[in-house]
This record gives sequence, C-alpha cells and structure tokens, in this order.
Amino acid sequence: MSEHALSKKEYNRLNDTKKYDIIKDRLKERGIELIDMAKLTYDLQKPYVPELTMEVCLEHIDRVILKREVQHAVLVGIELDVLAEKKLLSEPLLSMLLGDYGLFGIDEILALSIVNVYGSIGLTNFGYVDKLKPGIIGVLDDAGKEEGKCNTFLDDIVGAIASAAASSIAHRYAK
Repeated sequence: MSEHALSKKEYNRLNDTKKYDIIKDRLKERGIELIDMAKLTYDLQKPYVPELTMEVCLEHIDRVILKREVQHAVLVGIELDVLAEKKLLSEPLLSMLLGDYGLFGIDEILALSIVNVYGSIGLTNFGYVDKLKPGIIGVLDDAGKEEGKCNTFLDDIVGAIASAAASSIAHRYAK
C-alpha cells in the first residue's frame, strides 16, 4: 500500500480544499511549485491583460486546482509517472511511459480533461505550451529523458493547469 493510501471513508471525508493540499504536496514532491505554473500563466496572458500580476495568476492556479476533476487528473497522472519510475507497470506500457512515446497520446488526453474545464481558450493555450515547452514544462520534459525518470504525464499536467488558469483569467478580464 502506498504511503499516501487513504481508506474510502477517509477519502470521502476530504473536502476539495484538503485535496488541494495533497495535490500541492504531490506536485512539490515532483519538483513543481505553484509559482512555476503561475509564471507560465502570466506569460500566456500578459499580452492580453496588461495589468496582470503574478498574484492574480497564482489565484487562478488555485481556482483550477480546487476543481475536483482537475485534482483527479493530477493524481492519476503523477501516480502513473511514479509507478513507471518504480517499474511497477507491465510492458509495453512501462516502456511507452519511460520513453515518453510520441504516439501514446493518453498524457495529452488527461491534460485536455483539465483544460476543457475552461473552454476553447484553454485548448489553444495548451496546444501552444505543449508544442513550445516554455519554462518549467521544458525542464520537466528534459528531466523526463534521464534514465529512470518519468514525467510523461507531469509536463502535460503542468501545462494544462497553467493553460486553464490563463483561460480563467481571459474569461474574467477579457475586454
């Protein structure tokens, strides 16, 4: 049993705020701080919202992570990366994740479940960051190529959260 295991009863008692703390901790265990995603969000929206601040970006990162469906996607993606690193998945899935196989696509599908919470702007933002891999996404992508390291899902999750937050900002501040 995982060191993070909760009984069904314990899980059902958790509210989304407590799960938010779990998500934040799991991201931190994988080297991701909320500010890393806020910087991506800022870069995505600054051209369209000149008065944008990092504080607003962090607020919208929080809004995204507080959504239950986002929390579930993050937990699944991180867990699959961790299981791959520990070689606890069977073949051929293990090799596909460790090699970040380009035609796998499930990592992007999971990320799309996050960006779709905020509509088509989230989708276009995600496509942009997934292609260019700016900031922490590029760092994660490069680190995932190291022997025994797997960030197949994590880089897309981080990009999706930042993209969804950028969409949330666009919806609120669009002129």
